[in-house]
Amino acid sequence: MTITTTPASPLLGEHRTLGAQFTDFAGYQMPLKYDSELAEHHAVRTTAGLFDLSHMGEIEVSGPESGAMLDYALVGELSKIGVGRAKYSLLCNTDGGVVDDLVVYRLADEHFLVVANAANTAAVSRELAARVEGFSATVHDRSSETALIAIQGPAAQDIVQSLAPLQQEKVAELRYYAVTPAAVAGIDVLLARTGYTGEDGFELYVPNDQSVRLWRALLDATVARGGVPAGLACRDTLRLEAGMALYGHELTLATNPYEAGLGRVVRLNKDFVGRDALQTLSDRAPQRVLVGIAGTGRRAARADYTLFDAAGDSPIGIVTSGALSPTLGHPVALAFVDVAFREPGTELTVDIRGKKEPFVVTPSPFYRRS
Repeated sequence: MTITTTPASPLLGEHRTLGAQFTDFAGYQMPLKYDSELAEHHAVRTTAGLFDLSHMGEIEVSGPESGAMLDYALVGELSKIGVGRAKYSLLCNTDGGVVDDLVVYRLADEHFLVVANAANTAAVSRELAARVEGFSATVHDRSSETALIAIQGPAAQDIVQSLAPLQQEKVAELRYYAVTPAAVAGIDVLLARTGYTGEDGFELYVPNDQSVRLWRALLDATVARGGVPAGLACRDTLRLEAGMALYGHELTLATNPYEAGLGRVVRLNKDFVGRDALQTLSDRAPQRVLVGIAGTGRRAARADYTLFDAAGDSPIGIVTSGALSPTLGHPVALAFVDVAFREPGTELTVDIRGKKEPFVVTPSPFYRRS
């Protein structure tokens, strides 16, 4: 008999103790919310929210040609990342479709950490293992050994510094999209100033067996400053307000970087998987583009709702993500539209359960922290 095991966050027991409501995400039982998703959203914008992101994938690439291998595997020039810095990039297939969007950290000259979306970890690990062939480099999937905890919000730096009394200056000086080893609550972690909420914040990578102790210390420090544990529901509205793409919505295998507004991360001056297809796509005007849209009412345009022209006669696009913005108080969404409707100020309508509601093309991000 074959016994299969379901992956689980090492913090699952902590979430149950806190009374979390759960959702299945990439096979993991993850906290959707603990109490009110609106309260959790506002806490991140005003003080801090503590997230368990242990479902994300962590894949190490190391060896003398690790930088060159990642240059070949991804669309960007990862070999040019400085030690202690990070870069956003894409893994594409030979047709130019997006397999996943990733953050890559350079931990040492010959040591990189690739962080993949939870649902795509196996695909990314598999692709990197195939693309390493011919390079003096190795690929190791560390996802099952690694927990990831994020503290996000205006009080995030204060919270981390309170748990790192001997490294307060190091924490304060850590730049956005930078990473460093650190001791937080007496635990050795990889501390990154990155996040997915539009706020200042940190992501802490820690071995599974140290994760509960770290979570509890961060939670106590967060609650002491008026913050809360936060689930995936508010993480989605936070990233939407910040105009950040979500794989499976704005990005898919059927999406290329240019129509998704991510052509800036593609470097065509090097050889990489998908380069020929992306070169061809870069020379063509896209037929559709990703835009932000905003409404004035209270009814949100949700994923897969159809967009029409202002008169409501002709379909011109589709919503990829949408919600009533807790911060702004009106509906916002990301959507693919025909290029003729891309300009800010263009009036559109969205079919919301049989009624055409007015929206207008609006630059994203919809929210920027002061």
